[in-house]
Amino acid sequence: MSKLNRVYTPRKITIWRGIGYGIVDFVGGGSMTIIGAWMLFFYTSYCNLTAVEGASIIGAARVADAICSLLMGSLTDNFYKTKLGQRFGRRHFFLLIGSPLMLLYITLWIAGMNYWYYFVTYMVFEVVSSAMMIPYETLPNEMTDDYTQRTKLSSARMFISAGATFLATFIPGQLFAIMGQHSPLPFLVNGTLFAIIFAIGVFVCYSVTWEKPVTPEMAKELEKDSVNEGSVFHRIGGLLSDYVSTLRIKSFRKHLLIYLFSFTGKDTFNTVFAYFCIYCLGLSATVAANMLSLSLIGLLVTIVAGFGMVKFGPKFLYEVGYGLMLLMLVGYYLIFQFHITNHVILLLFFISLFYQIGRATLEFTPWNVFPFIPDLDEIVTKRRRAGVFAAVMSFTRKSTVAVATIVVGFILDSNGFTKNAATQPLQTQHAIALILLLGTGGLIILALLVALAFKLNKQTHQIVLEEITRLRNGGSKSDVEPEVAKTVTDLTGVPYADVWPDDHQ
Repeated sequence: MSKLNRVYTPRKITIWRGIGYGIVDFVGGGSMTIIGAWMLFFYTSYCNLTAVEGASIIGAARVADAICSLLMGSLTDNFYKTKLGQRFGRRHFFLLIGSPLMLLYITLWIAGMNYWYYFVTYMVFEVVSSAMMIPYETLPNEMTDDYTQRTKLSSARMFISAGATFLATFIPGQLFAIMGQHSPLPFLVNGTLFAIIFAIGVFVCYSVTWEKPVTPEMAKELEKDSVNEGSVFHRIGGLLSDYVSTLRIKSFRKHLLIYLFSFTGKDTFNTVFAYFCIYCLGLSATVAANMLSLSLIGLLVTIVAGFGMVKFGPKFLYEVGYGLMLLMLVGYYLIFQFHITNHVILLLFFISLFYQIGRATLEFTPWNVFPFIPDLDEIVTKRRRAGVFAAVMSFTRKSTVAVATIVVGFILDSNGFTKNAATQPLQTQHAIALILLLGTGGLIILALLVALAFKLNKQTHQIVLEEITRLRNGGSKSDVEPEVAKTVTDLTGVPYADVWPDDHQ
């Protein structure tokens, strides 16, 4: 099999191939976990930056990342027109070049540099990782149309992500214990180790996955995009219109809100948890890392959630995951509020364990739902735009996370946070605890409220797929079963009469 056609050759989706696909989420699950849990702490402890300065770097990089996500969605969807895209795949080309660039992660963890060094290095890494992750996230949609097979791929990805999340929290804790609680060296060693893993993992994924070739029919539909016509300004306008058009899909609007609220809440927790353990409870960085490393339970949760996704659907998983997280957030706050010191480590262990069960469910579900969203768009537009949808998800999330990070930094500094200090004023401690409870908890509650009205599941998705197949094979819209028409309308938010437009429209 030549390199020319290998990337377009479907193969059997085995567990091992699923792992090969999912290993890239060491970047998504691993790097972001480390950054979320330790980056701001690293900046304020070893880089002589204030909380606002550190947060501004993270926030600005996330905004740049978000803009890159928007551009990459359209770029990868249309990259088939280039020789590189034809040879290596419109998605896979970016995995190939992304592999060696993952080593840039090391530069983030060099202590004692100035503000602009950290600004530039973090900015570059965020943009590079975004340019790779957007096409990566479309691969389940490219590799198979089958719900169960896509779930297998996404479950493997989330299994790897759970393992990466565990290692991203466990390894720093051990390095703190070996190299000292007050040294920047553990951060550099950890960054180097993970950078190597990232580079290898991305190349493995490139080697074992495939994508659909762009057929003349698909190209014809893609060419209808206004992003491919006219002047530069007209194309930019078309690009923005393309992204806005994704919000026409009702299920995607709900999915996007669930994703934004829940993941931003999770990131808020990760940002302040080390501060909470060290400054509110008087514990060590090793303890904070060990509690976060209970994310290991996510490996088991991912397996169970995979079955739950198929049997009960995403709504059930959201309810269970968010409910657990909310209860445990209250538990954390009560430990601080009532100054509990007896058996505090044991108590933290159990609270953190159940929190991580909920968090793993939170992380598992949205990206298992995502591969089915472009199918809803296809029945409305007759187009395959997985890259555009992935870009919108990444853009909106990263934008909100940027705002949330800056807000956290501002709250800390405005409540008397002192950089490089061993202890913090009582006012600062209360601010940290309230960010944990109200910041994280409030966002999770909002996600739960939207999830309660979410209707996309295995059964309803299959109805849409069968209807797409029927229409693609020449079936008439006038012959649709009433229940099918209702399901399509409920999921898309578009009247059935307006879906699957005639070619002359």
